[in-house]
Amino acid sequence: MPQNRLKDEKSPYLLGHAGNPVDWYPWGEEAFDRARRENKPVFLSIGYSTCHWCHVMERESFEDDEVSKVLNRTFICIKVDREERPDIDGIYMSVCQAMTGSGGWPLTILMSPDKRPFYAGTYFPKESRYGRIGIIELAQRIEKLWATDREKINSIAETVVENLQEMMAVTPGNMPGEEIMHLAYKELEKRYDLEYGGFGSAPKFPTPHNLSFLLRYWRREKKDKALEMVEKTLEEMRNGGICDHLGFGFHRYSTDRKWLVPHFEKMLYDQALLSIAYLEAFQATGNEKYSTAANEIFTYVLRDMTSNIGGFFSAEDADSEGVEGKFYVWSLSELREILGEKDAKIFASAYNIHNEGNFHDELTRALTGKNILHITEPLSEDNSLELMRQKLFNFREKRIPPYKDDKILTDWNGLMIAAMAIGGRVLGVDSYTTGAKRAAGFITKYLKRDNRLLKRYREGEASLPAHLDDYAFMIWGLIELYESTFDAAYLKEAYSLNRTQIELFWDDTNGGFYFTSKEEEELLIRRLELYDGATPSGNSVSALNNLRLARITGDSHFEEVAKKIACAYSNELKQSPIAFTQMLIAMDFAFGQSLEIVIAGDSEAADTQRMLNALRKAFIPNKVVVLHPLEEYQDIETMAPYIKENKSIDGKATAYVCRDYTCQSPVTSSEEMIALAQEN
Repeated sequence: MPQNRLKDEKSPYLLGHAGNPVDWYPWGEEAFDRARRENKPVFLSIGYSTCHWCHVMERESFEDDEVSKVLNRTFICIKVDREERPDIDGIYMSVCQAMTGSGGWPLTILMSPDKRPFYAGTYFPKESRYGRIGIIELAQRIEKLWATDREKINSIAETVVENLQEMMAVTPGNMPGEEIMHLAYKELEKRYDLEYGGFGSAPKFPTPHNLSFLLRYWRREKKDKALEMVEKTLEEMRNGGICDHLGFGFHRYSTDRKWLVPHFEKMLYDQALLSIAYLEAFQATGNEKYSTAANEIFTYVLRDMTSNIGGFFSAEDADSEGVEGKFYVWSLSELREILGEKDAKIFASAYNIHNEGNFHDELTRALTGKNILHITEPLSEDNSLELMRQKLFNFREKRIPPYKDDKILTDWNGLMIAAMAIGGRVLGVDSYTTGAKRAAGFITKYLKRDNRLLKRYREGEASLPAHLDDYAFMIWGLIELYESTFDAAYLKEAYSLNRTQIELFWDDTNGGFYFTSKEEEELLIRRLELYDGATPSGNSVSALNNLRLARITGDSHFEEVAKKIACAYSNELKQSPIAFTQMLIAMDFAFGQSLEIVIAGDSEAADTQRMLNALRKAFIPNKVVVLHPLEEYQDIETMAPYIKENKSIDGKATAYVCRDYTCQSPVTSSEEMIALAQEN
């Protein structure tokens, strides 16, 4: 079968379109040069490999000969994988949201050869229907307009670019005060769903950084309602269909208010951020159902999403055999066949499986007799349910699985490194720390050159420019690895990458970090991404990274960087604090009550380990911990010279606890250390 120019790409998403009759180009000057030479507009289509509606549009339109003829005649067609090029996606998604009031994927942009957009939308069917214009009719209209009224198109494009520049402009203000935390809490409380947890109505996204913010607010303000919102949300998600009760891990989001019917794709970043939220809830409450949830996520990631050379894969598709969710749903008759009548009845009762089912056909909306597993009553402690679950999981493994996107992305790996490093120390599971260490080693070996990160690794090739998130998330992971292993090499690497990030991405005029490096391709606009979305923004994560590095190393320059990020956000924060919960986590650290704890002692001795374990179990989020071993020379003294004076007393493990630049007398018992750390 003939293939288009995508055949030489590494992205599974782009390769999936290499056999389309559409004459696709990857993003690059070759495509834009041809558009200029042939005087044609550009049809830009952006998606990703596990996007359900991207698959639908491909089947309906991009595999269709009639559609491909009109697209090839009218446009130069470019395909972009949003996960490889979030810089391109971010700009044109902003355009779509500004022009249409909404956005999503597949993202469709029509633009001039100089990359100026004049039309935007998401999914288009082949033929016009139900008030939605079809792709053939759209192409025919643009073909006519391009030939007869170019002035109108140019005018639209000029207005779009002007509006985009105005929308992306940053006006720094004064550092917000603590009142911003209270405003964010009130907004979340107002949007909170009392019955099912989460915030707002359908569709419902996990947004774990909202929960992490609320946990800190609960600790700071002694506000029990904040903890209630977190616990209810985590429990409802864990019980709902958004959780894979057989193979573990979480699906992307819930299409309904009850967390029952998910969009079935599984993303690496969701696993990372949700596991952190469950781990923090476990620390805050001591309730083992949260540690169990985190353990299950890590079980899934290590089993299904880890390459044999250490990096973590990106995602698993929602579809299998062309049907969303088919891999995950069950009929009652299947249960009877696999488990037998008696056990099937027990399992069906536990996981709400019925003859009529609760899973609807995508087109007709009729019930299919298939069921999404979910829990409405606490499960019995009987081990027989676990044996049934394992039996069904083994059976499910014989089904045709959803496609796995096996590209390894630096930013998402950074998030999972952070999560597994936290998981290893909080839960005391060495395999999680080992998984984080292997992935960090992989990134350092394969996705770093000349102290610059690269974006993506697949099939032996490391390529593409790294963006702000790649640096910020990877630095986060390295800081967590240092606090889990106290290997100063991770701290040294985090410090070095942070300096490189400042060099390449810093906005000298307004403060904050641009999303793209000063060394890379110039796009329509160089944007600062502020809002926290499905993942926290690189600026939000960087603010906390810089605060933590400043406190660990004593380098006050990093503290100034964090302050300038907050000031760059100031006006937006005041308008909509709920959109910046990860940034508020950094500000919670900055507003005082943060701790620097140095433990001096023999790193292998029981008393040192007792102190470290006490800190690992407690929910004390706004702290940095440095281990000063007794060994004669340690790299950590080079990274943090101030600790040279923090010495062991009488050969015992000794804790030096400092709060907001004021240090307490050293103590030699875990109980005294925790008491000092938990004072308000």
